[in-house]
Amino acid sequence: MQAHWKVLLWMAGGLIVGLIMQWKLEAPAWSGSTWKATDQTGIELVSVEGPSAKSKLEVGRVYDRLIVDRGKSASGGAADEGGEGGGERTIALRTPADFVDAQAQAVNGQVLWLVLASDEQVTQPVALALGMEPDCPRARGIYWFAFAADIFMALLKMLIVPLVLSSIVSGVASVGALKDLRRLGVKTFAYYMGTSLLAIILGQVLVNVIRPGEGAQLGLSPSANAGERSENFIEILKRMVPDNVPTALTSNGAMLQIIFFALLLGYFITRTAEPHSSRIRNLFESFFQVMMRMAEGVLALLPYGVFALLVKVVASTGVEPFKALLLYMATVALALILHAGLTLPLVLKFVGRISPVAWFRAMSPALMTAFSTSSSSMTLPVTLRTVEERGKVSNKVTSFTLPLGATINMDGTALYECIGVIFLAQYYATLGGDPLSLSSQALVVLMALLASVGAAGIPSAGLVMMLTILSALNLPLEGAALLLAVDRPLDMMRTVVNVWSDSCGAAVIGKSEGEMEPLEAL
Repeated sequence: MQAHWKVLLWMAGGLIVGLIMQWKLEAPAWSGSTWKATDQTGIELVSVEGPSAKSKLEVGRVYDRLIVDRGKSASGGAADEGGEGGGERTIALRTPADFVDAQAQAVNGQVLWLVLASDEQVTQPVALALGMEPDCPRARGIYWFAFAADIFMALLKMLIVPLVLSSIVSGVASVGALKDLRRLGVKTFAYYMGTSLLAIILGQVLVNVIRPGEGAQLGLSPSANAGERSENFIEILKRMVPDNVPTALTSNGAMLQIIFFALLLGYFITRTAEPHSSRIRNLFESFFQVMMRMAEGVLALLPYGVFALLVKVVASTGVEPFKALLLYMATVALALILHAGLTLPLVLKFVGRISPVAWFRAMSPALMTAFSTSSSSMTLPVTLRTVEERGKVSNKVTSFTLPLGATINMDGTALYECIGVIFLAQYYATLGGDPLSLSSQALVVLMALLASVGAAGIPSAGLVMMLTILSALNLPLEGAALLLAVDRPLDMMRTVVNVWSDSCGAAVIGKSEGEMEPLEAL
């Protein structure tokens, strides 16, 4: 529990420091303004923080132009001086991204003139002095926290390619090498893939029904819109095959190609004669273990990365982003509860002919350990003992299914990754990006399934794998950094679901193999 408390304490600290900076340090009038796209021409002001802007801007009004004035001051000049003229340029406002991009392109000392959509003759421009430069106290305060958050995100991105490659190759090669357990292996693999797919589809349905990202105010840069995703699913499958493997390995954006190559490599390792097969399999297994240790080292910085990120977001935009994240958290939690409390018990009842209530009671020690450690791998010894002693499943089944499940069966992680990616896609679509098409959502399902197989059984590793899916969809990775702020309680919940699914799999397979005794009353 120490790691959880440490993360929660640093999260609280980041929230407090960010609020203090927002209340006490000066910022330009437009700081903290939030906008939304409209059906008509222009963007609508949803809220505004700066006291000077509150006396000028009208919440609920639509603005369709922004004039960057290079020579006027906010207090000088007549109203119509905000119109067309020398040293000025007009920017059409179609999405909230246009407003933020204009801020980024302007320099200190300039004036941004906002023009109402109804003001055809530019008689009522609103002047907002630009000051979010080094001269601005809040900007100076935010700079180093933003720098630390960016460094932490870079460390996470660094892990993506080597962790995915090594985990998938070693996992596929290990499964394929167990030829003497072929029937048991087929049953186990079918169960794990089936329940993970059910979890992902449940998450996909809920996030599309609830739509937590639609209209959310997350304070992320709208200029980082989702890229071109107009291709259909057939074209996506064609793009999976790399024409140059070394080139694909140098880019996080080529994640589909990396996964495809890793699957093929793992499979053909099992088809290669000894001693070459075992040599290359052991090499990738060793590489994977090293990458897991590196991932643990990077994720040990999670409390400090979350602190820096929260200070940056809260100081810039207030607590508005966390209202949207609460709905996102509720969506993930609801999906996890439904999968653990409905889907898996139905599988136990109708496939395994086992009482879900009796099995839950038997598995309670393992589930409590999973909740406290947030790690399937760390919980594995407890899971093995609990399934054998309290669940009455033979060692022949548990010694194969449970270690394999701790590596490749991540129902909760797969569900979480699917919801997280679609949530961020909904957010960027609200800001003017392209919404996820059906083919792109099918890709999310496929990628979530494959990424869950490669997810290491360590705390918050699922977040690293989410970056894999975002890269494949050409979505900005910065959104995943914000989800770090609320990841810990969700990580604890999804680890419980992962371990619960592993134990249910051992029970179903043990019953089908005749390797399970009747459960005793506990």
